[in-house]
Amino acid sequence: MPIFEFKCASCSNEFETLVRNSSPAPACPSCHGTELHKKLSTFSAVSKSAFGAVSSSATLDTLPAGCPSCGDPGGPGSCQF
Repeated sequence: MPIFEFKCASCSNEFETLVRNSSPAPACPSCHGTELHKKLSTFSAVSKSAFGAVSSSATLDTLPAGCPSCGDPGGPGSCQF
């Protein structure tokens, strides 16, 4: 379920919303306008190399806390626990 960023053409409000395939077109939470422009969004990914080391441009102190069940550096929900 992707979260998209939008900018309202009527009031220039910028907001994020969860957009599902079955959901109706989103509306601005401030003015309820429907003329929205989708903004370019970036994402971040944390992965493990073959040796178990974290592969990312971030330093270890900026990464999310590891999974409390298995220690996976991706954080809670990134493993089967």
